Amino acid sequence: MTYPRGTLIRNATATRINHWITAGCFVLLLLSGLSMFHPLLFWLSGLFGGGQWTRAVHPWIGVVLLLSYAGMIVQFWRDNLWSRDDIAWMRAIDRVLVNQEEGVPEIGRFNAGQKFVFWSMALLVPVLFFTGIVIWEVYFSSYTTIEQQRIAVLIHCLAAAAAIIIWIIHVYAAIWIRGSVRTMTQGYVTPGWAWRHHRKWLRRLAATGSVGPRPRAGDDGRNA
Repeated sequence: MTYPRGTLIRNATATRINHWITAGCFVLLLLSGLSMFHPLLFWLSGLFGGGQWTRAVHPWIGVVLLLSYAGMIVQFWRDNLWSRDDIAWMRAIDRVLVNQEEGVPEIGRFNAGQKFVFWSMALLVPVLFFTGIVIWEVYFSSYTTIEQQRIAVLIHCLAAAAAIIIWIIHVYAAIWIRGSVRTMTQGYVTPGWAWRHHRKWLRRLAATGSVGPRPRAGDDGRNA
């Protein structure tokens, strides 16, 4: 794939495919899970061919989600390690929320909010998977008791609720920061966007010869 001249590659094609498989699985699990959660939402099962098909495909989608998110962890765990810069960034969160990031501590490839989403889902996805195994009656009901299944259902629902909240935050933040959605649809960003939002990452690219000098004055990423 070719990228516009003068832009920076933020996410390669394989990374974007991995991300959208993960996102697609999550949405499908959200819809199918809600259809089984409450009778008022049962109509959502029609998207999967009815209640029986929903119960059948839901856990298999969960398996794909686990494998897909494992791919995300392999690619990004190093960039999501916590640092002192993240604490300083969090202290300036009020300026970040109003898109006034000048003077905010410089950050690398991911900011503290993105790291929170990453590690939260890294915890919740396995919890959802393993509690789902316990209540996957077709294959594992003979290995668990009713009490264990009830506890697993409770934990599964709580973890799902937490994952939905985090997903909403993730989507909202991606839309709020202009140019962020493009990083996962087309894979590139402008130097101005990188300078404004991920300056330390841009400096690292410059140090390795992957990008030219600092963006010109006025190219702050607002039109990214």
